[in-house]
Parts: sequence; structure tokens; C-alpha cells
Amino acid sequence: MATYKKRGYKVKPEKIKEDPIEAEVAAEELESTTAEVFNTLDETANKTEEWVADNQKYIFGVVGGLALIVLIYLGFQKFVQEPKEETAANEIFQAQQYFKEAQEANLTDKDSLYNLALNGGNGKQGFIDIINEYSGTKTAKVASYYAGFAYLSQEKYDEAINYLDQYSGDDYILNALAQGGIGDAFAQLGQDDQALEYYQKALNEEENNFTTPKFLLKSAKLALSLGKADVAVKSLEQIEMNYPDSSEYNEVEVLLAKAKASL
Repeated sequence: MATYKKRGYKVKPEKIKEDPIEAEVAAEELESTTAEVFNTLDETANKTEEWVADNQKYIFGVVGGLALIVLIYLGFQKFVQEPKEETAANEIFQAQQYFKEAQEANLTDKDSLYNLALNGGNGKQGFIDIINEYSGTKTAKVASYYAGFAYLSQEKYDEAINYLDQYSGDDYILNALAQGGIGDAFAQLGQDDQALEYYQKALNEEENNFTTPKFLLKSAKLALSLGKADVAVKSLEQIEMNYPDSSEYNEVEVLLAKAKASL
């Protein structure tokens, strides 16, 4: 009789018998390792507890000192700095009014109004007094900004640089104008390399439609006079590409042709 294999039939693998002795040894090793880990953790915890116990006075002293510093800082802000800020803000108003009037006045009156803004009048402090008396306040920084431009308008360029350099704030427009103002002062002093440096700093502030084309054009003109035609071309092309609606755009075509010819 013919014989045949059933389709799909598979030979079952032979079960591997586990050695009971080896299994017992492995279990003991695992138990031993686990015990060692927990013993190590217990020892570490005990050492930590001992260190804390031995150094309680030191720890409490440090924590107490930090808490005291925080309380002093909060108290200073609440009872000293905030009232100081409020007083300074009230004082600067009249000086700002003099500054605004000076900008709108004829040439004869400008200088006297800028002096009032800087030095005070009608029983109110000027920018210089506010900077000195309320040092560290936001208002004092704003006063430095105004004082810098007041001196710049009076053609006192060293003083303008000094006060504009003291200004720093959260408004990127004012930051750019302050840096650009320093650039203008250096340019008037004939220090063109420094002027170009500060125009570039002004451009490092957040890009916008007001200060960016303004200082791109100033950078281009100054770079061209310094023989840095590549810098001029780059600045002018940025105006051409990104600020076609700006007033500075009107000067780009002629200056760009001149800059490219100098390359």
C-alpha cells in the first residue's frame, strides 16, 4: 500500500527542558542584585539624612538669607522704586513739552527752548536733573534719549553721543533712532567709520518701514563716501527691493548707479 504525508503537517519542536538548578541559581542572583541595589539606596539616603542633620543651621541660614533678599527686593520695588518711577514720570512731562515746542519753533527760539528742556523751567526739572535724581528708572532712560537729541539739535555732538549711549528701552523704534542719532553725531564730528558702525547698529533693530529705509540710505551714502561701494550697493538694493513706498526710494536709482560704477 502506498504511503503519503498529510499536507500542512509540521513536526512539533521538541520542548527544551529547563534545568531546575540553573533556574534556582538565576533567581538567587537576581534576588541578591536587587538587595544590593536597595542597600545602596538605603545607605545613600542615610548619608543624606546625616548630612542634612549635621548642617541644619547652615541650610536654614542659606534659605533664610535667600528669602530675606527676595523680601528686600520686593519691598524696594514696591516702596522705593515704584513711587520713584511715578514722581519721575510727573517731572518729565514739562521737559517733554519744552522739547516738542523747540522742534516746532523758529531758529531764534529753538536754542532757548532746548535749554529749558535740558535744565528745567517753571519750577520743573529738566532732563539732566531727572537723569541724575532718578537714576535707574525707566523715566531716566527716556530723559537720556531726549537729552541726547536736544544736544544733537544744538550741535553739541559729544554730549549727544554721551546721553544717547545711556538710552536703552523696549521700543525697537526708539532704540534704532538712538543708535542712528549717535551715528549722526559721529558723522558731524568727521568720524565716518564710527558713524557707519552706528548706522549698522540701528539696522540691527527689528526691521520696520520707518527706521530701516532711513538708516539703509544713510549707510549707503556714507559707505559710498568711504569708498565702500559694495556696502552701498547692498543697502540700496535692500531699499529698492523691500521699501518701494518709502521716501528714501526716490534717491535709490541715481545712488545705485553711482555705487555700481564704483565697484
